[in-house]
Amino acid sequence: MDETAKTADTTTAANTEVRQRVEELRAAVRLHQHRYYVLDDPEISDAEFDALFLELQQLEEAYPELQSEDSPTVRVGGFVSERFERTRHPMPMLSLANAFDLDGLLAWRERVKRLLSEQERDALVYVVEPKFDGLTVVLHYEAGRFVLGATRGDGEYGETITPNLRTVQELPLRVPFATDSELPPPARLVVRGEAYVEKADFEAFNAAQLANDARTFANPRNFAAGSLRQLDSGITARRPVKLWAYQILLAQETGVELTTHSSALDYLRRLGLPVCPLIETFADHDFGDRYFADRNFGTLLAFVNAFRENRHTLPYEVDGLVIKVDSLAQQAELGYTGKDPRWALAYKFAGQEAVTTLTDIVVNVGRTGAITPNAVLEAVQIGGVVVRSATLHNEDYVRDLDIRIGDQVVIKRAGDVIPKVLRPLAEARTGDETVWTMPATCPVCGEPLVRPEGEAATYCENNACPAQLVRKVEYFVGRGAMDVESFGIKQAELFVARGYLHDLADIYNLPWDEILELEGYGERRVENLRTAVEESKTRSPARLLTGLGIRFVGTVVAELLMAHFPSVYALMDASVDELAEIDGIGPKIGQSVADYFSLAPNRKLIEEFAEAGVQLAVPQRASRAEVGAQPFAGLVFVVTGTLAGLTRDEAKEFIESRGGRVTGSVSGKTDYLVAGASPGSKLDKARSLDVPILDEAGLRRLPESLAESQPESLPATESRSASGTETESASDTSA
Repeated sequence: MDETAKTADTTTAANTEVRQRVEELRAAVRLHQHRYYVLDDPEISDAEFDALFLELQQLEEAYPELQSEDSPTVRVGGFVSERFERTRHPMPMLSLANAFDLDGLLAWRERVKRLLSEQERDALVYVVEPKFDGLTVVLHYEAGRFVLGATRGDGEYGETITPNLRTVQELPLRVPFATDSELPPPARLVVRGEAYVEKADFEAFNAAQLANDARTFANPRNFAAGSLRQLDSGITARRPVKLWAYQILLAQETGVELTTHSSALDYLRRLGLPVCPLIETFADHDFGDRYFADRNFGTLLAFVNAFRENRHTLPYEVDGLVIKVDSLAQQAELGYTGKDPRWALAYKFAGQEAVTTLTDIVVNVGRTGAITPNAVLEAVQIGGVVVRSATLHNEDYVRDLDIRIGDQVVIKRAGDVIPKVLRPLAEARTGDETVWTMPATCPVCGEPLVRPEGEAATYCENNACPAQLVRKVEYFVGRGAMDVESFGIKQAELFVARGYLHDLADIYNLPWDEILELEGYGERRVENLRTAVEESKTRSPARLLTGLGIRFVGTVVAELLMAHFPSVYALMDASVDELAEIDGIGPKIGQSVADYFSLAPNRKLIEEFAEAGVQLAVPQRASRAEVGAQPFAGLVFVVTGTLAGLTRDEAKEFIESRGGRVTGSVSGKTDYLVAGASPGSKLDKARSLDVPILDEAGLRRLPESLAESQPESLPATESRSASGTETESASDTSA
């Protein structure tokens, strides 16, 4: 084989391994987000989760072709519990970009300065705040009265927990808190804050619970979250929950001028809201102001180092510092990139290393059949977190590092990252250590394991493997696929263990009478679950295709495929060449899809779905002559940013129900870009291609405009003037 061919084979193998790792990370992040935000019962520490998230971000940045709109990185993490009413936030509750060392902090500073004018750089001031480890809450005041409180939820909608927040003693129910204050009550005020529990209170509560043989909490953050998400506010009232307020989201008729973040914090203090006293301001350099004479960026770095060393002495948990540009005008100018504000950064503290014993190596079976080895460790504390396990990625990782069962190993948690086995201490070996090898058969079903040539991963290829089936069911009923409400991992485990599920189609043939007899499954719960299963039959064929879990086929790829074929049956009969010719698919995905449908059990599964009444055919799109019924027929849309009155799924449904098609990227084939707040780079690309840009109101009025056959004069549409500058047409020009 010549060197070029060898290089190509190596590159293909590397890309396959990277793609597999990206899919593994996405699945893991989704799982742990669910356990963290919905169940308040995480399996891993915040540090471990951040490591998974960071690794996924880095891989997607290094390999842009692997980026996907259904990746957890493009969206703000978190979910809304069905137990509470939903509240829409006045603006998205965005997360922050992270830095884990001073190099990352300095790089962020340079990016900020590069985006500002020289005059603005000369007046640049930063605010440094503790990064509290609690539950984010959003507080609404009207005419000075506390009227609503919510959790962060999914960033767009939160859970309404007003009665519970009213029990927090530090939360003023009326502002200003002092009746003789010179400040008028603000007409409307929305504040972001953090509910937390002090470490001493947490330990005392857990000690009392242990004495009474009652449930304890893993950490203060979970205790705070669990306390505020009680259905009985009386329980919350007995819990030692406290609060910090740290950002104004919306302020109307306050009677004061707020031009900086620090002045906004001072205003909150004057109103009577609790604001952490450990907040400092620093200039980028000494620009002549007496206050900042000795508070430049060098002293900011010194403050960061000192805070990191002394953080354990604080009465509450912090996992870093938040550095923000102080000027609100500069914040607005810097704007956002994706889901992160450019004007703020979370500086997370570096972790520590520890030495412990690797007592065993066990393997887990994933949804795709991938076999992952995991290190079982003697419990060791790193940075206040007890670590008992660490992933070993794959067989090659164990072999290349020569990791053996019984070894003393070095474990590291860097920057709140997942515990990683750095290396074994070969010099400490006694001779009793055991060399580990990948098992020949699946630990769950006993079938032979296979490692495809050129791949790092090993697979169990038995589709009937119970371990795979549980994960496949969980994925199939999830939000990105068939979206079966109230059907999660617990139901998947139970129904597989009971023998109710042998493949995915069995979800539509569950023995409801038998389920009624199970503990915890009363009539109402079973009826709700049954209704949700029936409703899922109406999901689009693209959602079904996503739920099948075909390798390399996520939401975006499924949409592309079903936009090309009239039904799942037509897709099943497509050749690799036909699939590969579809824009955005290519030979690798085409081969994967063709291989999947070449297997008789998978084709049989589709027949079972058809018999159950699941939708397999794409609704026929109307022709442009039938524009009155389907005004968007033949049109391609891209939706970006946050819309005020529609979620991303609702906007997509609005478009598709009128015959349009929604894609994930802007191209010359895009007919309209629908842009909300924080639209990102898609808006710039649309402008460069002269793609018409609609706001939400323009989208809503577009069907009427098209029906009147006046597409040249669209409502609320951005256009380019002769000089090349952007102009906004009047919203009532054509409707």
